[in-house]
Amino acid sequence: MRQPIYKNRPGEPDAAVLGGERINDFITMSEGFSNCYRIETAEDSIQINAGMGFEAPIHQLNFEAFSNKAARYLILTQGHTDHVGGVAHFREKDPELLVIAQAGNTEHQRYDQRLAPFRADRSGFAFANKIQREIQYVKANVPGGLVAQDRPVPDILFEDRYELSYGGLKLELIGIPGAETNDSLVVWLPEHRICFTGNLFGCLFGHFPNLVTIRGDRYREPLVCAEAVERVRALEPEMILYGHHAPILGAGLISDELTALRDAIHYVHDETVKGMNEGKDVHALMSEIGLPPELEVGEGYGKVSWGVRAIWESYAGWFHHESTTELYPVPRRAIHSDLLDLAGGPDGIVERAEARIAAGECAEALHLLDIVLEQRSDHPRALAAAIQAHERLGAESRNFWLSSWLENQLSKLRRAGAKDR
Repeated sequence: MRQPIYKNRPGEPDAAVLGGERINDFITMSEGFSNCYRIETAEDSIQINAGMGFEAPIHQLNFEAFSNKAARYLILTQGHTDHVGGVAHFREKDPELLVIAQAGNTEHQRYDQRLAPFRADRSGFAFANKIQREIQYVKANVPGGLVAQDRPVPDILFEDRYELSYGGLKLELIGIPGAETNDSLVVWLPEHRICFTGNLFGCLFGHFPNLVTIRGDRYREPLVCAEAVERVRALEPEMILYGHHAPILGAGLISDELTALRDAIHYVHDETVKGMNEGKDVHALMSEIGLPPELEVGEGYGKVSWGVRAIWESYAGWFHHESTTELYPVPRRAIHSDLLDLAGGPDGIVERAEARIAAGECAEALHLLDIVLEQRSDHPRALAAAIQAHERLGAESRNFWLSSWLENQLSKLRRAGAKDR
């Protein structure tokens, strides 16, 4: 009987630290916000990904602890900043380096750059502290100081496949765009049955994919994600070197996990479409749809309920046909002051919110408390109730993004409460 692998693997990603790891006699792994790898050949090395700019010197030192062979090729499995940011550093170290990426890489980097301030602000609650700790770590442990984030221009771009033979090693680069990013690729070593996937299925292996990101990104198409899983499964790898944490080993285990993930994505997609055609609203479907036991995967990065909403809105857009007000630029908070007046002030609303919390209905309580705190951000009783609701929700969360958001909101609420005292 399958034992889902996510239960025995770490959760959230973390920044690079000194100390790489030998995977086998010719591959070294350096963990970070996204893993980087060095493949040694009879000539020089081939590198997979470059990390964030400030992480690159750490990755370099980790590789050099095992081998001084220069990198002649650097392959980018996707265009996200935690994969491409260190390219300039490695080019400076190895001037003959050639960077290879899937053809969508240029567009993806432009897309990311277009909204860089927006996304930095939106993701800060989850990563700002980690980035600051890493910057201090680099300053304390690496000579030469910090390296700026790069926006590299690849030397070689390809669409579907690119074969590379170097130093007696054969590599196949397979473009699988549209899952995590529109420029995703995997690196396949057919003679060794090893596949470097980057974050093709999402940040954490064995978890439901993030079809929408809290930081704000393009919706990811579930059927495209499922097809990406199937394309890797069909290779029949015996080892997957993923974008985060340790390798996944064993052909049977890999096949079972990828089959479950593929089928879980299809199940959520099909149940959402079925519910839409039956006239059910998105919140009902978010509440109702769950995975059957045989398709259990983790929800530590993406969540099934978030996937349901992403699928619904990918097909139907933002207009939910619930209220005429959806079609006008007037948010619900515009009438919060009226609700306070009708309630005779905030205390009655807060009292109802406290009752909801006592009944275990914390999200409902926060709807009520939003009415008060939007108008009276320093209301002591509302702040205390909001803190209690967030604490209870946080105790139930096993999802990196949700837990990070709840903890960040708790910090803000506690600071506001301290000011009031």
